[in-house]
Order: sequence, then structure tokens, then C-alpha cells
Amino acid sequence: MFRAQDPYALFAAWMDEAKLGEPNDPNAMALATVDADGLPDVRMVLLKGVDERGFVFYSNTGSTKGGQLKHNPKAALNFHWKSLRRQVRVRGTVESLSKIEVGKYFASRPRDAQLGAWASKQSKTMASRGVFEKAIKTARDKFSGASVPLPPGWRGWRVLPTQIEFWRDRPFRLHDRLLFTWDDASKTWTKRRLYP
Repeated sequence: MFRAQDPYALFAAWMDEAKLGEPNDPNAMALATVDADGLPDVRMVLLKGVDERGFVFYSNTGSTKGGQLKHNPKAALNFHWKSLRRQVRVRGTVESLSKIEVGKYFASRPRDAQLGAWASKQSKTMASRGVFEKAIKTARDKFSGASVPLPPGWRGWRVLPTQIEFWRDRPFRLHDRLLFTWDDASKTWTKRRLYP
């Protein structure tokens, strides 16, 4: 199970198993950022892509996470597949995706999700649910019969891992832990086992 030398190959294998065994959102991940005062903040988001460059997610630059990533472009991720009794932890720096990458993904989203992105002032105070529903209707009317363009401020980010840790449950809390660490000088991953 832990014989892989490439953490992305191991992650892909675990994600494939999660897609078969996890009942809801196997691509859900906790995203941790830090605010200007150094206070950690965490929320669930969806992984929308992963390759040898890193882990991709999307949101609004006006959101709390968007502001925190602008101030401090570092993040941690945690995938927890309870039904498989496994988790993967990721730590690294964060880069913005190109507008082309973001536009391509946005165009693939369901139309109602696209309209919601136009209507939402993410993380801002909302007077009532009715205000949001009215904004969705306004967006629906505005783009009636046309494709929904990329909203201003809607972006994507890639977490560029410096560490990826795999954790697997074992009886009596004698868990398996394997930590991959990126060596920038040699451009290679090193791996070591950790005590549970």
C-alpha cells in the first residue's frame, strides 16, 4: 500500500477507492488558511483537479479564504475518508490559476451554479435569503438565452505541496503514517514513516 515513490500516484489510487467507497463528495477537503492576525481558519471545499503541479480549488477573491490567501498564500488541506478509515494531509504554498484555466472550469459548471456565482457576495452579511434569491433571478434574467460569463473576482488556486502525509487506520491505534517532503534543490520527493 505504501510502496509508492510518487505521492501523486498514491493519492490518485486512494482517491479512486474513495470514489467507490465514500457515499458523499469523495473530493471534499478541509482547507486551512491564516488571517492577518495569524488566526487559523478552516472550511470544507471541493477538490477540482490534481496533477503533479498540485491540488486545485475555486472560489471568490472577495470571500474570507480569498482575502486570507491574498495576504498569506499558504494553505493546508485535509482529506478524510471516514468509510475507508484514511486521511491525507497536504501543506504548501498557493498560486492563482490563469484566467484561461478558471474560465474553462467555470464554463463546465451547471448553469445554476454559474448564476449563483454572479448572485453571491461570498462571505458578506446577507439581510435575508430572499435577497439572495432575488439576485439569482436578476442574474438569470440578465443572461437569459446567453452563456454565463466568468464573474469578476471568481478565481482558482493551486496548492503547491511541500508535504503530503498519508494516514491509514490500524487496529489498536497502531496507525500507518507516511510523509512525503518535497526537496526543492533536487526536485524530488523524499519519504519517511512516522510513528502513529
